[in-house]
Amino acid sequence: MSSSPKVLFGFHAVGVRIKTVPQSVLEVFFDASRRDARMRQFMERAQEAGVRLIESDGLRLAKMCGSHGHQGVVARVDPLVQAKSLDDLLDQLEQGSGDAPLLLVLDGVTDPHNLGACLRVADGAGAHAVIAPKDHAVGLNATVAKVASGAAETMPYFMVTNLARTLNELKERNIWCIGTSDDAPKTIYDIDFKGPVALVLGAEGEGMRQLTRKTCDELVSIPMRGAVESLNVSVASGVCLYEALRQRS
Repeated sequence: MSSSPKVLFGFHAVGVRIKTVPQSVLEVFFDASRRDARMRQFMERAQEAGVRLIESDGLRLAKMCGSHGHQGVVARVDPLVQAKSLDDLLDQLEQGSGDAPLLLVLDGVTDPHNLGACLRVADGAGAHAVIAPKDHAVGLNATVAKVASGAAETMPYFMVTNLARTLNELKERNIWCIGTSDDAPKTIYDIDFKGPVALVLGAEGEGMRQLTRKTCDELVSIPMRGAVESLNVSVASGVCLYEALRQRS
């Protein structure tokens, strides 16, 4: 176990950790004055998971997490051991679960709200990692973490120096790199997502950079039936990842 526990707060972030890695939750402090349905459900789930619960009050909780947005729930947890690099993660997948890799690659997503939403949808759809270039991306800041609702610490996020080179390395591992483009003749519903796949999305407006686009194995579009020409990148990520999830399940 790690020597320095982390603090998580809010129903979603703490709830996700209790659901996914309950043994890493050292203790949960809760506001004893909150007795509404949401708190009752949360307490039941925590008790079922065998988590240590400690009565507290709003002021103490705010001091613990440095925020008043704790919703009456703060947890001390052991940090999760993440794969140190994309290669490590892919090696683990090959040796371990046998799951075909499902990766989300973001080219030029600089808005922290968009990144947070992309991490959240990647987590929801069961993607294994999110990849972005160091020079055209946003790091994991507090805004990203808040929007991601707990996914910022469960979803591996790798920032790479050279995105085209990384895509070529993925291709060497037999991971099919599928880029999204408004003008591609094939749609996401024409593609087989059951094998190892990296979905590559560009920022809204500019889309993928030219070199990224050229490096993809295939380009697909999301069918657009209305007046707008494109979707926000986090929504587009969700549409693509959940089509992959539907096919895989």
